[in-house]
Amino acid sequence: MATILDTLKKGTEYLQKYQIDEARLNMEHLIAHVLKMDRMQLYLDFDRPLSEEALNSLRALTMRRSKGEPLQHLLGTVEFLGLEFKTDGRALIPRPETEELVDLLLSMESLRPTAVLDLGCGSGVIGLTLAKQLSPAPAKVFLSDISAEALSLARENGSLHGIEGNLTFLESDLFGSIDDSFDLIVANLPYIPNCDATDLSREVQQDPSLALYGGEVGTEIVQRALTDAWDHLTPGGLIALEIGIHQADDLKTFAEDHGYFPVEVVKDLSEIDRFIFATKPA
Repeated sequence: MATILDTLKKGTEYLQKYQIDEARLNMEHLIAHVLKMDRMQLYLDFDRPLSEEALNSLRALTMRRSKGEPLQHLLGTVEFLGLEFKTDGRALIPRPETEELVDLLLSMESLRPTAVLDLGCGSGVIGLTLAKQLSPAPAKVFLSDISAEALSLARENGSLHGIEGNLTFLESDLFGSIDDSFDLIVANLPYIPNCDATDLSREVQQDPSLALYGGEVGTEIVQRALTDAWDHLTPGGLIALEIGIHQADDLKTFAEDHGYFPVEVVKDLSEIDRFIFATKPA
């Protein structure tokens, strides 16, 4: 009977044949998922035989992964700043850069917002993480998205973390259905140029198009957000945005031209200009 180690080796070779990045790590996650155990525990149980039922489940998952279905969709969850969230095809899979954005905000000692908006919230990881980890906790957190399906996933994640009390979920095309004002607006909006669609990995192409493409140039939706956010920010309020490669200079100038000051560009851990922090003067 096949052991964990046997299955790990064969599965890794199979995924490598289909050019899956980090094939061994993917197989470790899939095996741990099927066996309902911690991934690191696998190394202590390499000789454990797998039942036929477990092998059949793994074969099915491995085949789906080989065709480019994202690992996070197969596992059904993703970790974000130490918290676990549900993830599936209804919303964008959270990326490490978005974790960096939220971590930057949490590290700002002067940031004490009473009202927060997660604009284009997707699965809700930004707004829900801020609701749980900002101290003091905001009195209200709005999570909005143009996609009803994404909002349903965000609501499920809100319930998962038991923080529904101060949350408002709102279906809205940017600020179209939003009347409130906020001390902090955070967004990872679509910023990929339409023409780059064929350059994306198979995994990224599984994300909803609404969450990926920002227009012909790529910055159109972000520019709309910066323009409309002005009327929804309190004096001294901050809008924090994740942006695409080579978009920082134009968006910084755009924000400054629309009255924001100061406007700061912040690099991600790969030294790419990835975030815009724009303040509405008090």
